[in-house]
Formats: sequence, C-alpha cells, structure tokens
Amino acid sequence: MFLFDLAEPVQTQSLPLSELWKFLPIGYLFTILIETPVLLVGLSPKVTFKQRLWCGAWLTACTYPIVILVLPAIFFGESRALYLAVAETSAPVAECILFWMAFRGRDVLETGDWIRCFVAIVLANLASFGLGEVVNYVGWFGLF
Repeated sequence: MFLFDLAEPVQTQSLPLSELWKFLPIGYLFTILIETPVLLVGLSPKVTFKQRLWCGAWLTACTYPIVILVLPAIFFGESRALYLAVAETSAPVAECILFWMAFRGRDVLETGDWIRCFVAIVLANLASFGLGEVVNYVGWFGLF
C-alpha cells in the first residue's frame, strides 16, 4: 500500500489513448488559461511581459502531453493517487528546470527572483490541478 493511497484504492481511468488525444487540446487550453495569469502576476518583474506570456504557453506545452498521455499509460491500473502524486510533482519540477535552462545565462535574475519564479510556477501548477479536479469531479469535459 502506498502512502498516498486512499482507504479504498481508486484505480486510474482506463480511457482509450484516442480519447486522451481528443482531450489533449481542450485540457491544454484550459490549463494555460489558468496557469498563464498566475505566471503573469507571479514571475519576477525582471521577466518581460512577453516572456511571462510565452512561459504560460511554453512550459505547459512541454509537460502537459507527458501528464495526459504518457503517465496514464505508465500508471494504468494503479491507484489514481499514485498517478496524481507523480504527475503533479514531476510537472512543476520539470517546468522549473525548463525555466531555469531558458533564463540561466541571461544574468537578469538574482536569487530572490529565481525563488519567486519557481514559487509562481508551482502555484500555477497547483491552481490548474485544483481547478482540473473540480472540473473532473463535476464531469464538465465528460471524459473522466
């Protein structure tokens, strides 16, 4: 039994891959609509508005397909809690690494700026996860 399992294990959804591919663009747009405003406000002011806007779309574009297509296949039949723990930990970590790789050589950001940016990326991911769970719970997308 894993630490994150609920009292009764909830299995991951076993949607066909074709359904996940159909959901990908809808979920991606939903995610960037949530995460981009958080990044616009949360990223350091030393990151230009255009760069913050770009980060809202780019960071999610890099991690979202893995969360939606790859990880469900890896965790097929496992508890949903385990899938969520891995997906919702790996996505912000990967996005922080990507952000660091994109901005590290520009000598624009100082330590406090880096911390602020990383916190903003984590908060953006938490916001999209939370609202995604609400949408999932009420069945607005009709897939889960």
